Amino acid sequence: MSDTPFGFGLPPEEPEDGDEGKKKDPAGGGQGSGGQGGNPFGANPFGFGGLPGMGGQGGMGGADNPFAAMFGSMNPTDLGAAFQQLGQMLSYEGGPVNWDMAKQIARQVVAQGTADGVKDASVGPAEKSAVEEAVRLADLWLDQVTSLPSGANTAVAWSRAEWVEATLPAWKELVDPVAERVGNAMGDVLPQEMQAMAGPLIGMMRSMGGAMFGQQIGQAIGALAGEVVGSTDVGLPLGPAGRAALLPLNVKAFGKDLSVPFDEVRLYLALREAAHQRLFAHVPWLRAHLFGAVESYARGIKVDTSKLEEAVSQLDPTHPEQLQEALQSGMFQPQDTPEQKAALARLETALALVEGWVDAVVHEAARTRLTSADALRETLRRRRATGGPAEQTFATLIGLELRPRRLRDASRLWASLTDARGVDGRDGLWEHPDMLPTATDLDDPDGFVHHEQPDFSELDKMLGEAARGDAPEDGDGDDRK
Repeated sequence: MSDTPFGFGLPPEEPEDGDEGKKKDPAGGGQGSGGQGGNPFGANPFGFGGLPGMGGQGGMGGADNPFAAMFGSMNPTDLGAAFQQLGQMLSYEGGPVNWDMAKQIARQVVAQGTADGVKDASVGPAEKSAVEEAVRLADLWLDQVTSLPSGANTAVAWSRAEWVEATLPAWKELVDPVAERVGNAMGDVLPQEMQAMAGPLIGMMRSMGGAMFGQQIGQAIGALAGEVVGSTDVGLPLGPAGRAALLPLNVKAFGKDLSVPFDEVRLYLALREAAHQRLFAHVPWLRAHLFGAVESYARGIKVDTSKLEEAVSQLDPTHPEQLQEALQSGMFQPQDTPEQKAALARLETALALVEGWVDAVVHEAARTRLTSADALRETLRRRRATGGPAEQTFATLIGLELRPRRLRDASRLWASLTDARGVDGRDGLWEHPDMLPTATDLDDPDGFVHHEQPDFSELDKMLGEAARGDAPEDGDGDDRK
């Protein structure tokens, strides 16, 4: 018990007492990440589901004392470890999310395996070589359909645990702005005259909030690690720059029921990963544009403090699930302001344009080379349009769906641009954000394709010269000699 996060049972593959140990975990530890109703986290992602009063089965202590139920069957060593975990939760003084806890939880979820019983595994040399070869071939094919050069310095094959480690820095950028708003709201729910007197309580609330967020984020990232096939599945560059990555275990699961040769599945997914890498490597403003749109949207989110107020009014250190339920139920309401609408439209359009461009160039590269290109394209489109259970959980957690709502529209627009202006004319639009299609252009793609685009090349050149201090050449200096 001492190695497991507070409130979580042991993974099913490591019960304390063999098969008997599994039977002692009514909170769902023996169910892996499958959970209930298609939710990979079950009814309660925090692991309190089996406690009395929390919809689970009965136990020692009765419904009014869940901690007695939790601790009643523990030996003194386990009890001390549990209180130590609780102390760590209450003493956390870091940022809005306890990322150490998030990482620990994510790794535990990965270790439990997915709902189909597939456990994580280290990637062998043969799989690494196969991924490297697939990315190399993908880059050769993409050279013929886009003017953007290769953006992958290396190709790597990750296990699910390695994906968690590599993508945590990006998740911090995405989640911290929203979590910070919740942390501030926790202090604002008390009347102003009471806040000075309630310093310790506010500090405890924020510490618990950081830990609760860490638990939820860890659960979602761990479950998402069982779904993704690369580092760019959500349309954002989650991994290190210049590193094209595939997860062989998840690639195999993705192609399991498609009746498509596995080599074609891997190569098609390598094409998508390599295309994303080209875009993010050679459009230098794009990453900041996407993450900035997420942050702008987060700033406009309104936190529903009524749920926090209810939880705080009944706050009892022996019932931390009250605050967990408030966080879990979704407290985020977009403000109905022009700024918030603009931020959301900017993000949704940018995600659609990225995914639409990738969809268009990958299809162009694969359609004459892979017999299953059309089927794989449609499968990926549906996957991106609907999202998986873990991605839907992020929508509840941070109030934002990281899915392109208009993928098909954007893909058709990029394909039409290719026909009308050629590959160079199409890809040249990525030179400046003001040259890209807007949400309105997605409604009228023909109008955008055939109207003249402003040429920013001379303006960019002049600005670059001004920044370097270059002066235009003329003959005035010689005439004055």
